[in-house]
Amino acid sequence: MPDDEQKHDDPTEPPAGSESDAPAGPGDAFRPEAIAARVDRLGAESDLERVARDEEAKLYERKKTAKTGLESAASKRLARIGEGKVKRPSALGEGIGPEADPLVRRAVKAGSWVQDHQQTFVALVVVGLLGFGGFAGYQYWQDKRNGDASTLLAQALTDEHGHISDKAADEDEDDTHAKPLYPTFKSAAERRDAALAKYRDVESKYAGTGAAILARLAEASLLLDAGDPKAAAAAYREVSTSALGRADAEVRGRALEGIGFADEALAATDAGDQARHLDDALAAYKTLADVEMTGFKELGQYHQARVLQAQGDKAKAIDLLKDVQKRVSEPGDDAHFAYLKFVVEDRLRDLDPTALPPKARTDATGKGGPVAGGPGSHVDMNDPQIKQLLEKLRQKGAAGAANGAAPPGGAAPANGPPAEGPSPAPANGAKP
Repeated sequence: MPDDEQKHDDPTEPPAGSESDAPAGPGDAFRPEAIAARVDRLGAESDLERVARDEEAKLYERKKTAKTGLESAASKRLARIGEGKVKRPSALGEGIGPEADPLVRRAVKAGSWVQDHQQTFVALVVVGLLGFGGFAGYQYWQDKRNGDASTLLAQALTDEHGHISDKAADEDEDDTHAKPLYPTFKSAAERRDAALAKYRDVESKYAGTGAAILARLAEASLLLDAGDPKAAAAAYREVSTSALGRADAEVRGRALEGIGFADEALAATDAGDQARHLDDALAAYKTLADVEMTGFKELGQYHQARVLQAQGDKAKAIDLLKDVQKRVSEPGDDAHFAYLKFVVEDRLRDLDPTALPPKARTDATGKGGPVAGGPGSHVDMNDPQIKQLLEKLRQKGAAGAANGAAPPGGAAPANGPPAEGPSPAPANGAKP
C-alpha cells in the first residue's frame, strides 16, 4: 500500500488537503478546536521553566543547610555559658565601632591607657599638682615682694618730700596742730640722705622689680642734686635700658632727660671736655624728642634749644623755640608739661625780642597796665617763673639758715629768668 495512503489511517487526523491544512483565517483562532489546542499547550513545561525550577530547588537546599549550621553554633555557645566565663565585648574599647565619634574613640583609648598604666598616671598627677602648687606659691611670693617693695618706695618718697625745720615735732606749742604727712628734717642734706638710704634699700632687697627701677630713677635725681653728675648719669642710663624703661615711655623719657641734665652738669665742671659733654646732652635730648608720648617732643626740642644756645648756635635755637612755642600755644588741654609754654616764651623773647610781643607788666599792687617807673615796673610778679624762682630762693634761704650759712640776699633778678645752666631733675618731674 502506498505510504501516502497509510498516513490517513488515523481517523483523528484530518486527511491531507483538508480544511485544516489551509491557512487559518482570523475567525479560525476562535474555533473550539483551536482553543482546546492552546489550553493543552498551557500545561506543558518549557525548557526555561524547567531550569528555573531546578535552581529554586538548589537554593532552598542551601538555605536549609545554612540555617542548620547557625542553629548548631548558637546551641554550642549557649551550652558553654554554663560551663565557664564567656568573654563579652566591653562597653569601652571593643564595643566602639569605626563609625563612632573621634573624640569618643580618643577618650576610650585614654581610659584604656590609664587602666594599663595606673602607676604612671598617678605619678603624672602628683607631678602636676606639685607644679601647680609651686607656681601658685611663687605667684604669692612675687605679689608679696612687690607689695613690700612698693611700701618701702612710698616711704622713701615721703622722706624726699619731707619738711626742713630746726624745731623738733614735740616743741610745737600748738597742741591742735595736725601731725604733718611728711617727716621733718633739720637740713636738706639730712633729708636727701634719708631718702637715698631707703631708695637703695628698695634696690638691694627687691632687685628686678618695678619699684626697684623707680627707686633707681629717684636716686639718680638725688645724686644730680648732690653734685655727683657721673653717678647720676650712670643711674639714668641703667634705668633707660631696663625692662621698665623699654616698656614705659614716661620712665624712659624721664631717664633720657636726666642723662641730658647730667651731661650738661659735666660740661659745666669739665671745661677741657665741655664740647663732648654738650654733644652728648644734645644727643640725649634728640632721643627724648623721639619718645612716643604727649609732650616729650616739645620738651626735647626745648632742651635742644638750650644746648644749641650754649654752643653758640643762636639761629637754630630760635627756630626750635619758635616751633615749640607754636605747638604748646595750640588750643587744647593735652599739654603734658604746663610750665613749658612760659619758659619757652621767656627764652624766645630773650634770644629774639621781635619773635613775640612783650609781656604785659603790672604795678607793685598787681593791677594791670604799664607803669612808667618805680618798684615793680620791670618784674611781673604774677609770672609763674618768677613765683617759682622766689620759692626756690626761699627754700635755699631756709636751708642755709639751718646749716649756719648766710641766706642769699636780694630779691629776684629784674629780668626774671635765673642764670643759665643745668639744674637737677627732681623725682616728681619738675624741670628747670
